[in-house]
Amino acid sequence: MTKRNKWLLTGAIAAPLAYHVIIGFGAASAAEPVQAATATPAGVPTFADKEAFYGDLHLHTTNSFDAYVLMGTRTTPEDAYRFSSGETINYLGQPIKRAFPLDFQAVTDHSENLGVFNQLDDPNSAFSLSELGKLARQGGYTNFLKIVGLITGGVSLGADAAKVSASTWQREIDTTNAHNQPGKFTTFLAYEWTSMPGGQNLHRNVIFKGNSAPAPFTSIDSKDPKDLWTWLSKIRGQGFEALAIPHNGNASNGLMYDWTSLDGKPIDEAYAQLRATNEPLSEISQNKGTSETHPALSANDEFANYEIFDKLLLGNTPSKPGGSYWRDALGRGLVLQAKLGVNPYKDGASASSDLHSGLQVSTAQEYGGIATPNLGGGKLTKATAPAALGQAPSALNPASPTGAVSGLNPVILSPGTLTGVWAEANTREAIYNAFRRKETFATTGSRIKLRFFGGWDFGSSFVAKPGWVHQAYKIGVPMGGDLSLGASGKAPRFAVQAVKDPLSGNLDRVQVVKVYLDGGKQAEKIFDIVWSGSRRIDPATGKLPAVGSTVDLKTGKWDNSIGAAELSTVWTDPTFKADQAAVYYVRVLEIPTPRWSTLRAIEFGLPLPKEVAPTIQQRAWSSPIWYTPPRGRS
Repeated sequence: MTKRNKWLLTGAIAAPLAYHVIIGFGAASAAEPVQAATATPAGVPTFADKEAFYGDLHLHTTNSFDAYVLMGTRTTPEDAYRFSSGETINYLGQPIKRAFPLDFQAVTDHSENLGVFNQLDDPNSAFSLSELGKLARQGGYTNFLKIVGLITGGVSLGADAAKVSASTWQREIDTTNAHNQPGKFTTFLAYEWTSMPGGQNLHRNVIFKGNSAPAPFTSIDSKDPKDLWTWLSKIRGQGFEALAIPHNGNASNGLMYDWTSLDGKPIDEAYAQLRATNEPLSEISQNKGTSETHPALSANDEFANYEIFDKLLLGNTPSKPGGSYWRDALGRGLVLQAKLGVNPYKDGASASSDLHSGLQVSTAQEYGGIATPNLGGGKLTKATAPAALGQAPSALNPASPTGAVSGLNPVILSPGTLTGVWAEANTREAIYNAFRRKETFATTGSRIKLRFFGGWDFGSSFVAKPGWVHQAYKIGVPMGGDLSLGASGKAPRFAVQAVKDPLSGNLDRVQVVKVYLDGGKQAEKIFDIVWSGSRRIDPATGKLPAVGSTVDLKTGKWDNSIGAAELSTVWTDPTFKADQAAVYYVRVLEIPTPRWSTLRAIEFGLPLPKEVAPTIQQRAWSSPIWYTPPRGRS
């Protein structure tokens, strides 16, 4: 075991009172009599070949227009990197430090007008004295919307805007490289391309592999993602390797994973190949909701209603579910693959924060406890907590405490989430290569360790054998990989292992989500494959009973007297058909823990918010494994 893994496995001992956790271990049952399942205390498993690293590929600082103007953020990229790497920084006059350091971080300030509004720091600058500058200095959500309208309408930001943006971008490059510490903390050059046609979100984070990058391609250059991908392909030929990660598909009104390109033309082979080449991952969880799936798309999924944000990013307009969520996109990708020979939506899983304070906080205890990233303030106080909990007007929600008129109700927002990767080392090269091969997983903020392999030769006791991971790489494929029909024609077998975060809840269950083609149309099934305790699937409903809850809604305390520290098994798809294309991914659920809003309401003696559930089941999602039938069998 590495020193790093030893620290992770014992880290809960350092601060049990702060997290209201009593570490305990439950026992897991076998998923079915024919399946092998184990539940052992954390510390027993060892992971061969690659190690899990956790980071954030989506964070804004003072150089982003909306962070500066609407949130009042003054945190610099340097502050952001220091905080994410585990250093103590001074924030609004108070020393703050993360509960645990991240392994990697990308600052992704909006490329459009990068750093331009920071000229307002000088009240006598030409920009401050302009009409646009005066609106920005007055502040407020109404003025913010006016500024957005003026900018998108083509109002000039002044003669020096391009020069200021270029200078800011170079400073971000220099800062990012200065804070890159191979083997300890990896930083990536990055920015956000911010296209929002008609208020519909098509944003992408552009992540560079190396230590240099050209001037950003912005939505001012083009609002069509196809043009962004074309640019990425062009600069790749010039020696700049980069990829794009779409985010907030949930707020795209169906455009993010549409059947057509932005110009309304049906997706063709060239479009599909261009997208597949440049977008290997999708961000499926972040501050503004989860983009895995939606109850309207997955009616039989009892866990589909997790941190749902199904409106456009500005205002209160509903966002159409179809074409807006990752699971739906995986199915659409199979349909398009059968038609075109290329899958444009063959996306692995990632998750990040999109926080606009420059501070990556990914626990319920820290969100509002040491920083309130969505309100531009520090730790919540008795005066500011009602606004954060949607019980008083706020900067994001000035017209109505419930968000019914305009703006976002801050209480529905979430702490930052994390991307996990399996990589040989904590370096740009190794982690970026993991992005490319989709050996990634997404978590809602906890550091669940998730393994997922597919193959044809895994025995029922495979995951119980020493060195099984090393063997799995030899005879199977990891998450992000592809399977073709085995020589026997039998169903593939999947080896799964999930280990809890030492600072978070025990594990409730592990599920496999299968998306497949049935008669040329996409369909889905969800299988509970291994779980904690002695529960059994109800034969009448096909559902596994709930794990229960230890959360005390009066105190916010909870414990790990239920659930398991580790769940693992080998599972075979009982519905497999050799002629059906399919994609499989794993979803791991923790036991219930208090939502951040519950902790803050209790802390300040406020009513529990009615708009959100008082508890959540944090979770992790693997990147998929795809099964493609042999030609002539589909």
